[in-house]
Parts: sequence; C-alpha cells; structure tokens
Amino acid sequence: MDPSTHINRPNALTSKKLQQQQPPPLTINESHGNRNANMDALRGIAIIGILFMNIFFMNNSFYGYAQHYPQIQSDIILEVFSNFFLEGRFISLLSILFGAGLYIQYKRYEAASLVAYPLLKRRIIWLAVFGLLHGIFIWGGDILLSYAFSAFLALNYLNGDITQLKKRANQFIVGSLLVMALLSLLVEPEYYYRGSEFHLQQLQAWSANYSDIVLLQLNQVGYMLLIIPLTLMWFLGGLMMWGMALYQQGAFEHGLERTTLIKCAIAAIILSSLDSLLSFSSSAILVEFSAIVMMLSAIPMALIYLHLIVKACQDSTHVLAPFQAVGKLAFSCYILQSIIGVSLFRYLMPELNASLDRVDYILIALGLSGLQLLLAPLYLRYFSQGPLESLWRKLVSKK
Repeated sequence: MDPSTHINRPNALTSKKLQQQQPPPLTINESHGNRNANMDALRGIAIIGILFMNIFFMNNSFYGYAQHYPQIQSDIILEVFSNFFLEGRFISLLSILFGAGLYIQYKRYEAASLVAYPLLKRRIIWLAVFGLLHGIFIWGGDILLSYAFSAFLALNYLNGDITQLKKRANQFIVGSLLVMALLSLLVEPEYYYRGSEFHLQQLQAWSANYSDIVLLQLNQVGYMLLIIPLTLMWFLGGLMMWGMALYQQGAFEHGLERTTLIKCAIAAIILSSLDSLLSFSSSAILVEFSAIVMMLSAIPMALIYLHLIVKACQDSTHVLAPFQAVGKLAFSCYILQSIIGVSLFRYLMPELNASLDRVDYILIALGLSGLQLLLAPLYLRYFSQGPLESLWRKLVSKK
C-alpha cells in the first residue's frame, strides 16, 4: 500500500481531544448536516434490488435455488434477465455507495478537526460484529462482514486523488477476479438440481431445528472468514474506492459523462451476453467461470443505474421518495428482509422450497419490496432514524 494514502493515527494528545470533541457518527450519506437525496434513492433501490437475488438463498444460504433438469422456459428467461439487470448489480452499487459514504464521513471529521481514522474504524468494527451475529444467528448469506473487511482496506486510500484511487481500485478488482478464477478451477461441480439426491439432502439439512441451522451457518461464516481476505475484500474494496473517486468527480450529483455512459452500456451488454452463454454451457468449468464474468459485468451496469437514478431524482426529496425512505433505513431494511425471508422459507412454509420456481420467488420478492416501500415512509413519520441505525450510532458514540 502507498504510505502517502494512509490516514494518520492519533497520538496520546489527539486521542484525548477525540474523546472530548467526538460528534455522533454520520449516517452513511450525511454531509455537513444535509442529506443527499440522490444517494438515499440509490441506496434504497440497491437494498430493494439485492432482495431479488437473496430471496433464492433464504432457505439454503449456501447453494440457493435448485434448478429443474432440464431447465424450464420461465427459469431460462428469468436467468438471462438476471444476468443483464440483477445479479451482482446492486451489491456492486451498494459497495460504491459505501465507499462514497466513508469519504463523506472522513471529510466531515476532518472539518471538525478530529482524527477520522479511529472514528471510522470503530464504526466498521461494529459493522463486522453485526455481520457475524446476522450471519450466524439469522441468515448465512450475510454481506455486512464482507463490507467490513473491504472498508478496512478502502480506509487506507481516503487521502488518494481521483487518478490514484481509480488505478489502485482497478488493480484490486482485476487481481481479486483472477484469484477467484483460479479458485474456481479447484472446485468440483456439485450435481445440485431439483430432485437430485444432493438437493434432497440439503432440503433436509436446512429444515432441521434452529440449533442445527446455527451450526450450519457458523460453518458458513467460518468459511467466509477464510475466503473474504483472498477474494471479496479486494473486489468490494476496489468498488468502494471507485465510490470515493466518483463522489469527488460529482457523479452522485450530476451522473456520468456521456462518453463514460456509452462505454458502460457497451461493456455491460458484451459481458452480460458472455455471462449468459457461459452459464448455460454443458462444461462445469465454464459455468463456474461465468460467475467471474458476472461480477465484472455488474460494475458497468451498477454505474448505469447510478447515472439513471441521479438524473431521475435530481436531489429532490419528492421524486423516488419511498425508495429514499428505504435508503435512510437501509441497515434495518436489510436485516428485516433476512428475518422475513428466513421465517417464511425455513419455519412458516418450508414446503415451498421443494416446489417454487424462479417466477414464484420473484413474486414473493415483489411483495416484500412493496411492504418495505410502504413501511419505511410510515416509520420515518414518527422516528428520525431506523432502530439498527440508532443502535449502531450509539455503540460507535460510546466512549
């Protein structure tokens, strides 16, 4: 890492000053007391968007949806649609937003003559704690822990200029994808399809009592703790650094330049098409490799979403207001999605996992999305902050 980009650690004098002057932590997009409505809308749409992928993993959080063999027509259509517009897109968008939020927080602390690094570090440590609790006790598909690892990496580059941020971010993203591609060659394909012996074993395992499921999720989180520093940390960290650069460029206020938007559209079409071709291949190795192409294709599509939403919202608190409300409660809404989904597919109606097709899961996701878009504005009429956002803030503020 380039030492010139490191944030200064506090000495004894500044630590004392920090304790005396510490402000309450920011919400992720708060800047000098004002919220950026564009970023709230982006975050809300991203939180809603990831539900349409997570919903397939709400029972079996490791293998997810079991396809028919041979695949049915509706599944094929939805998988191709997902390859172009859904899969990986909103996680990438959230990562970009997270990086921009780190930069905003850092600049605000600097403006208040505070040492930013320990404040941000404390916030990220608590995010990791929430991720561990969520992953072990609620749903093993947690992303918070990956974000925490990645944020620690991105913290080292908060002082970098736009050119340096983009260059180093690209290095991290490409490097992580190369490592993932190599690891995918070592993975033996599992014959996980609807009605297979392995599928039936998984259904039984994830329909066990709660204590057994906690052990399964503990193993999954343990696996993630090993794999994140090798792969996802660098990929998501690179996206966070792109978020910092884009914020400095004004992309969250004005969108992308026309030439950049055209390049993103071309890249998204080519890479998404390649992903679709590989994902339907008869070769298990090519199917594994399609996941790498998917992650790469998600980046230009996430940037297109960023541009379109910024242009549609135009920093208005009225346009896309329900999505802005979800964005203000992003942490709470994300955990609520897990609680509802896990409760439905594991405890209330576990029989659904053996019968639902992709269309059915999408319809359920639409229903849950509508519920959050109704509840979030209603909640904000009476409270200024979400319950988990408030808890996070208090934990970070505690001396």
